[in-house]
Amino acid sequence: MTDHRTRFLQLALRADALRFGDFTLKSGRQSPYFFNAGRFDSGAALAELAGCYADAVDAHGVAFDLLFGPAYKGIPLATALACEYARRGRDLPLAFNRKEAKAHGEGGSLIGAPLAGRRVLIVDDVITAGTAIREALAIIADAGGSAAGIVIALDRQEAAGGDGAPATTRRSAAQTVASDHGLPVIAVATLADLLAFTGDSAALADQRERLLAYRAAYGSDASA
Repeated sequence: MTDHRTRFLQLALRADALRFGDFTLKSGRQSPYFFNAGRFDSGAALAELAGCYADAVDAHGVAFDLLFGPAYKGIPLATALACEYARRGRDLPLAFNRKEAKAHGEGGSLIGAPLAGRRVLIVDDVITAGTAIREALAIIADAGGSAAGIVIALDRQEAAGGDGAPATTRRSAAQTVASDHGLPVIAVATLADLLAFTGDSAALADQRERLLAYRAAYGSDASA
């Protein structure tokens, strides 16, 4: 496992953003783990998280020249990533959207740098159903930009639907977005990385069997 993945998972555990137990997801599935990027709630945690994001993006090699954070969680994530790149010597423009368009002042639903003519990297925490990403893609296109890719913190690598279908034929939400829009979806870490991480940790070894059972039941064809 690459270093940024290990660092990210260690950070997520320390911040309580990654928890093990019994959780009911929005889908109704009972999951043995839960991820909440809102728990990266300090300057130090966000700075370390941004470093993991930047390393994942750089390792992929995607070409982009603007960062876009979809409201709401994408806003602090994209902002932190812009600061990290500035620290590394690359000053990138940044933009994000409002959930509701502003009717007074400067108006509109976009804040920050103009998107027109830019190759835009979307920064978010997860892709669940893909709705927020599709909205972001529409905003970028309407503003004259072109989406270059998407970076997320954790890819759960589970089938977006059709629990009765064989796991080898099921696509995750991230796979669906990547296929439907022809864009790379870069994850700082995945369920496969989490499985490797728990396998290497004596303290988390008892979680591994539950994770494997969950993947067998709901894993996408990318999770094997």
